[in-house]
Amino acid sequence: MNHNLLMRLRNSIETVSSARTDVVFPLPHIPEGLAAVRRRAAHAMQQWRIPSDLADDALLVVSELTTNAVVHALPPASLCLSRQGGRAACAVRIEVTDAGPALLRHHGGSPRQPEESGRGSAIVAALSARSGTTTYQGGTTRWAEIQ
Repeated sequence: MNHNLLMRLRNSIETVSSARTDVVFPLPHIPEGLAAVRRRAAHAMQQWRIPSDLADDALLVVSELTTNAVVHALPPASLCLSRQGGRAACAVRIEVTDAGPALLRHHGGSPRQPEESGRGSAIVAALSARSGTTTYQGGTTRWAEIQ
């Protein structure tokens, strides 16, 4: 049995046998609206009793992925948070889905300084146990799992 098939089978068994809760939030396509999305994500993780250090890391990843979708992708976009694991183990899966990359556009004013952008992928990779991107016709999903 190849490794990928074995991993998918293992993951599907774990999903069926573990307590999992999903919440989905539509993303407003303006950067100013993302603070409300982060507050809702924080509230969901508080309800799930996610440990504060894990929730802090997850919120930073939520920030990076949602900002990327709003700034660089076409609407509509959404955030899906999933709590995975039982009492002994806990993980948060973060998925941000958008309609694909937007054409490059100038937002007026001065361009961003290089140190102000471009670090999101590194931050997501550093805080995540696993992360990736799935591209399909009509959209892209960027995901990360925080443990």
